[in-house]
Amino acid sequence: MITASEPSWIAPFTGLSPRAFGKLVMVPRREGADTVRRGRPWSLPLDERALLVAAYWRTNLTMRRLAPLFGVSKSAAARIIDHVGPVFALQPRRRFAKGTVLIVDGTLVPPPRDHSVAEQSKNYRYSTAHQVVIDADTRLVVVVGRPLPGNRHDSRGWRESGAKAAVGNTTAIADGGYQGTGLVIPHRRAKGQAELPGWKEEHNRSHKQVRARVEHVFARMKTWKIFRDCRLKGDGVHHAILGIAPMHNLALAGWASGRHGGSPSPGRREDRLRDSP
Repeated sequence: MITASEPSWIAPFTGLSPRAFGKLVMVPRREGADTVRRGRPWSLPLDERALLVAAYWRTNLTMRRLAPLFGVSKSAAARIIDHVGPVFALQPRRRFAKGTVLIVDGTLVPPPRDHSVAEQSKNYRYSTAHQVVIDADTRLVVVVGRPLPGNRHDSRGWRESGAKAAVGNTTAIADGGYQGTGLVIPHRRAKGQAELPGWKEEHNRSHKQVRARVEHVFARMKTWKIFRDCRLKGDGVHHAILGIAPMHNLALAGWASGRHGGSPSPGRREDRLRDSP
């Protein structure tokens, strides 16, 4: 069986180093998830429950396949995911340092079994749309908006998901789909204009290179395979992306406080930038 006491199981089933996984487990422990309460006790200790949730998000195994790996029943595994998963949720920053630059973009997650929260999107699959905001410097996820139907345009989703309110007046850049939102987007040709001036073309090239960082974040986050075919219903897909965001942050910079999209430590800043893609 898989156990958190054996470090060799942690990386392949969570995408985290044993040290980063230890920091992840501190989150539910601080929330009191390990407190002994009245009623039937959990069949697994907290470390094992955290590993089960992380393994589910990482592998997207069905309960029938996942539960025997931890020596529990299917119903017990489902209860653990429902109970522990939301505790991992990323907490958005309340304030951003002066001069911070953010990058925002939307991504689609297909939960094809729950059409109450999904709609057919541009890829013709039933999907939910998620607005994700990262710090342009650290590449850490700092805000994840509420899920919206997959046919919702990014400019509308920016407002309705709550991401705009969470960012406030902090400078944020985005692609051309966010026209009219007040975000920094690429220059566009005016009607009848054959081409942009050279300085605008240069700005667009620089903008594209920086904005590509959010696409790299999406690529890393989607190594957690639940994003490829999410079987969760209701708020399950939202809890999954909120929980995977701090796991991504810990994987990218294990020293940082993943749950809060932590601020960089001066002593480790150069190492982080060198190791980042």
